[in-house]
Amino acid sequence: MARLTAASMETIFHRSVMMAQGTCSPAEYQRMVAEKVAAMQASTLALMTGRGTAAVMAPYLNRTRANAKRLRSKS
Repeated sequence: MARLTAASMETIFHRSVMMAQGTCSPAEYQRMVAEKVAAMQASTLALMTGRGTAAVMAPYLNRTRANAKRLRSKS
């Protein structure tokens, strides 16, 4: 949970700066929605198949960490 929280905070920070500066692209806005839907679907599947808490949280953690890394390199 700590890794998810840290990566989420970093991603939110970078995206907030982009929005404030007017540099957030339409593709980035679309990505914000699409990644959450995809993570929710994968997480729901893991939950329904009884794969455990780590497997349920993994889609969110993986996407959030990838976003933080991608956005960090843009700064």
